Amino acid sequence: MSEWDFGAWQQMRLDEFECALEQALDLQAPANLLEPMRYAALGGGKRVRPLLTLAACEAVSGVPSDQQSPKLREAVLRAAAAVECVHVYSLIHDDLPCMDDDDMRRGRATTHVKYGEAQALLAGDALQTLAFELLSGKAGMEANVQLQWCQTLARAAGASGMCAGQALDIGSVGVALNQAQLEAMHAAKTGALITCALALGAQAALANDAQLVTLDAFGKCIGLAFQVVDDVLDVTADSQVLGKTAGKDAANDKPTYVALMGLQGAKQYAIDLHGKANQLLDDSGLQETRALRALAERVVARTY
Repeated sequence: MSEWDFGAWQQMRLDEFECALEQALDLQAPANLLEPMRYAALGGGKRVRPLLTLAACEAVSGVPSDQQSPKLREAVLRAAAAVECVHVYSLIHDDLPCMDDDDMRRGRATTHVKYGEAQALLAGDALQTLAFELLSGKAGMEANVQLQWCQTLARAAGASGMCAGQALDIGSVGVALNQAQLEAMHAAKTGALITCALALGAQAALANDAQLVTLDAFGKCIGLAFQVVDDVLDVTADSQVLGKTAGKDAANDKPTYVALMGLQGAKQYAIDLHGKANQLLDDSGLQETRALRALAERVVARTY
């Protein structure tokens, strides 16, 4: 790639990531547990979070992934797989009847529809714990980095992160939230795992505090933009394009950026957040930011 090509970069990184995730799911487990785990995790998806992990590692190290040491490449791929395992577990649980009660995810039947609620619940639980096994096992990193990884992911996924956001989401049905309240909810529900994905990649490359602060701010911008675009697509795209049920937010009387700002206002807000994210990279001093910029663009411009 003499002239940098995001499509080529993305395909190379995705090929490496899918192989790493497949290896992570080569487990000794009962078939009625392993099958729904693999169905949910290997069934496609945008893979935004693992790609952000790989891109953040490049940004801090200043070296493209294909030029990194084998030790670092293996380690950061395991971290990327861990982030995706937690993300997939959250989707499985989010789709359950006790939560959003959805029957389609990534263009096909949700895990509980195909395998039953009990098996879906257990598959989600097992994917969550697998993530920490990946981070703490033979990851090619020093023990202090592995500990930092585990703490970072635990905070992002737990009671001050993703789970907190889900709890706020449940409590906000039928409630008119202002912009600050809506952003606080989504900073936890969606943004926490996105900033975590960036942090894990940066930590693998031994980022300093200033770099971590910059990438955290960048992640908050694109995490918020991701949710704003989700709200826009929920009212503008159909279910086949989205790969999940369209119009669910309005049907469930949930607060959204479209409801708060109007359709055009929400679209402009996503554009503004994208601009802020790029400015953070401009001011950061990070040398290898092409992939991060392209992923930020993808978050805002996506149609599904």
